[in-house]
Amino acid sequence: MHSDEESTGTPPYLDTSRSFEERAKDLVSRMTLGEKIGQMVHDAPAIPRLDIPAYNWWNECLHGVGRAGVATVFPQAIGLAATWNADLLYHAAVVISDEARAKHHEAVRRGERGQYQGLTFWSPNINLFRDPRWGRGQETYGEDPHLTGRMGVAFVKGLQGNHPKYLKVVATPKHFAVHSGPEGERHRFDARANAKDLWETYLPHFRECVVEAGAASVMGAYNRVNGEACCASPFLLDEILRGQWDFQGYVVSDCGAICDIHQHHRIVDTPQEAAALAVRNGCDLNCGSTYSALQTAVEQGLLEEADLDRALVRLFHARMRLGLFDPPEEVPYAQIPFEVNDCAAHRELSLQAAIESLVLLKNEDGFLPLSSGLERIAVVGPTGDSLDVLLGNYNGEPSEAVTGLRGLLNRAGEKTDIVYAKGCDLTGRNESYIQEAVVLAKESQAVIAFMGLSPRIEGEEGDAAESDFAGDRRELGLPGAQSELLRALSKTGVPIVLVLTGGSVIALEKEEPWVKAILMAWYPGQEGGNAIADVLFGKASPGGRLPLTFVRSVDQLPAFEEYGMKGRTYRFMREEPLYPFGFGLSYSQFSYEPLLLSSEELDAGEPLHLTVSLRNVSPRDGDEVVQVYLTSTERPADAPLRKLAGFQRVRLRAGERLILNFTLLPEQMARVDDEGDLVLERGEFEVHAGGSQPDPRSAALKGHSPMKARFRVKGGPWRPASS
Repeated sequence: MHSDEESTGTPPYLDTSRSFEERAKDLVSRMTLGEKIGQMVHDAPAIPRLDIPAYNWWNECLHGVGRAGVATVFPQAIGLAATWNADLLYHAAVVISDEARAKHHEAVRRGERGQYQGLTFWSPNINLFRDPRWGRGQETYGEDPHLTGRMGVAFVKGLQGNHPKYLKVVATPKHFAVHSGPEGERHRFDARANAKDLWETYLPHFRECVVEAGAASVMGAYNRVNGEACCASPFLLDEILRGQWDFQGYVVSDCGAICDIHQHHRIVDTPQEAAALAVRNGCDLNCGSTYSALQTAVEQGLLEEADLDRALVRLFHARMRLGLFDPPEEVPYAQIPFEVNDCAAHRELSLQAAIESLVLLKNEDGFLPLSSGLERIAVVGPTGDSLDVLLGNYNGEPSEAVTGLRGLLNRAGEKTDIVYAKGCDLTGRNESYIQEAVVLAKESQAVIAFMGLSPRIEGEEGDAAESDFAGDRRELGLPGAQSELLRALSKTGVPIVLVLTGGSVIALEKEEPWVKAILMAWYPGQEGGNAIADVLFGKASPGGRLPLTFVRSVDQLPAFEEYGMKGRTYRFMREEPLYPFGFGLSYSQFSYEPLLLSSEELDAGEPLHLTVSLRNVSPRDGDEVVQVYLTSTERPADAPLRKLAGFQRVRLRAGERLILNFTLLPEQMARVDDEGDLVLERGEFEVHAGGSQPDPRSAALKGHSPMKARFRVKGGPWRPASS
């Protein structure tokens, strides 16, 4: 017994006056080897003699507390990204963490400590959505590192809270680091990425979530990166995460990923070797059971007990920062009442998020918002009355969910009759329902066609029951007989509004001319139907922007298995897409004044300050997403064509003028060289600011181009101090 324990009767690990680090080390020092190993798997058992309760580390909160009963369900992550509103995402994360805390403490009061009842959440998914065929892209914030980084930082901060001592919950950015399909190959796949693509594309947003937001945990990926298993990679986990980024938290494996190291990647031959390799290189927690082999691994000399101690101190440090070893009255988050779950205020925020996520892709002749004089509207399509397309994946269960059909019925005036026909199934070629839908359309003044995707056909391996490609997609068009239904409806001559659901690109080059308007709704959460109706009827104005490029077909994409960025995303794609990254229409119109720069000539290493002035020149209030892009006029052939360098979503009243200020850092002007180092050399740059990116397709669709200005960097070469 420690001397201070003899005098106070309280072991140091329960002494709340001591640091968490000191307490964690004391607790780990009291464990046997077997007890230590038991604490390194996700379903850690109780150790009664030390008053350690059982703890299950596995919990999910991608867009609401998931898989744990009634909870507020926000739009799927890709829809949240489409808001281009980091402040909104932060507030959504605060709501999610409120509900998480309330659920956890209620479970503890009932003596329950099972899966989905803890405070360590395996969210957000910040993998770059480099290829729209990936079924899990819906879980991400899109294809751009800057947008992903800003949204990821907001989400992590909202989850973890701002208390000086305690974490509200643990956020776990995943899957570190180069991971985006194919789903069917993820347990054996080796993602090959050169240093330039790693540091320019795949790592920046992870760094922001770790260094800036202070994420307390990181999850490794299933696959290998350049030959090293992500969950046992000395390059990713030791050199970058803990070395360059000074990460002080713990690393958890994806579920079953340690087993993959010997069974599928075949880097080593046995479970003992796989477990030892992962622990030595910094993977502290195993979602799975392979770490049960650590007893034999220690006996065989594959690693030292001190290697386990290092991992365990990190794990218990996190549990202590959550207040799990302190009296509840000392932990402020323990007082959040259970009644906050899916309360009225949280549902209202979910509605706001759903409205802000909607992206208006087409509005021919200003057909939307719908005229209040319409007497009859036909609602048609397989996703119009579907709960699946509201909730996405990794979701909770709302107390009430509003489908598109129900939302239109809720919001339509007394003079407007809403009729409904499914028209066709989500998948398959059964066209027997089409004629019924055509009859209804002919008797109506407008058609709202709900079509697109569902989590049943895109998602994680094994979850998308109707996918023939392990959750990914081979083609990007409307599935099943949906295109045939839309064509039949178009032949009636009745104007059609197409409302698309899905978590990814839907290629519509053939179908786009058939309809008056297109609204991308994603998987919009529990209030999705009301949000859609509010926008269609004009109660709200659409302001969402695409977080990924809507290509015309898979013919515009490199091979799915190729992780090089050439030809991918708006930064490197030279072909003209159907709808560009950052694109979205509004019911309002905005005018930009010429940009004001702090200087037209900068010393290398000096920031650029940019002033953007815009005005709402329409009679209608509306949201604008001001986007700032940077282009080097003297860029190498493999440099990005342009890159997002800043954004802000703002609301302007009719006629209102607003001035915004942005700062571009020298790191944003720098390029990544072949060795992966940032370097800024003298040269000329263009900066663009407006409601879209500076490409011909955006200009054609928006009817105007962003404002642009040039500046020159002199001196150099300049490198960041940490480079």
